[in-house]
Amino acid sequence: MFQAITWDPSLGLDLGFIFIRYYSLMFLIAFASGFYLMKKVFLHEGESLEKLDKLLIYTVIATLLGARLGHVIFYQPELFTEDPLSIILPFRFVPEIEFTGFQGLASHGAAIGIAIAMYFFSKKVMQRHISWILDRIVLPISLGAGFVRIGNFLNSEIVGKATDSEFGVIFVQLGEDFARHPAQLYESVCYFVLFLILSILYWKTEIKRKKGFLFGLFFTLLWTIRFVVEYVKEPQVAERADWLFNTGQLLSLPMILTGLIIIYLALKNAKDE
Repeated sequence: MFQAITWDPSLGLDLGFIFIRYYSLMFLIAFASGFYLMKKVFLHEGESLEKLDKLLIYTVIATLLGARLGHVIFYQPELFTEDPLSIILPFRFVPEIEFTGFQGLASHGAAIGIAIAMYFFSKKVMQRHISWILDRIVLPISLGAGFVRIGNFLNSEIVGKATDSEFGVIFVQLGEDFARHPAQLYESVCYFVLFLILSILYWKTEIKRKKGFLFGLFFTLLWTIRFVVEYVKEPQVAERADWLFNTGQLLSLPMILTGLIIIYLALKNAKDE
């Protein structure tokens, strides 16, 4: 029989001259694997690899800026008035100056930021319809999302609710002695499965010819996963714990609807062509 796992890892790798947090390392792995995947896609599609470097820049900036602003807007809006500099800088200035690193990143904000960035990238760099890049960038995004959630687990953050399940995890760094759902790992595994599904559809079928379908499918499944996993997560805003749906679920619902609409339009347009 399985028993609850006691989780008390170090926060990173101490290389002597620099300390690399595992969370940051997972982001690096996400971006590096994404770059490799898109290189394969660009070669497969006969696109210039010179555009790939710009795609990486657009994606990194959009992900980090969108995720940070998304967190503040959706979860900590008080920072706009109480400590605005901490929104874009890795420091807390109230009540005193303290280095914190970039804490608080929201996936919903990252999704919005990437979508906006891809619009400008498709217009200025690719000179293609936005659906072309969106249908392909879902591959690295789904894979990267899995790595980021592993980073959350290593960081003992975005934890699940308490559980009596023998698959629970005791997060010692939180000063606790009871087990919680490893919600980060549930989500991570689901994202890796999503990546596998999208990869099979892209590489083994002609579905990518239906403009927008892969992106719509990605959007629908990604936010459905997020919506479901939120049931076993601790609410990120304690004051909203008694809401019928928590903040993550409320933000996911319009995303799911958007994905379904995109799928419908992709199939409809494919029939009309």
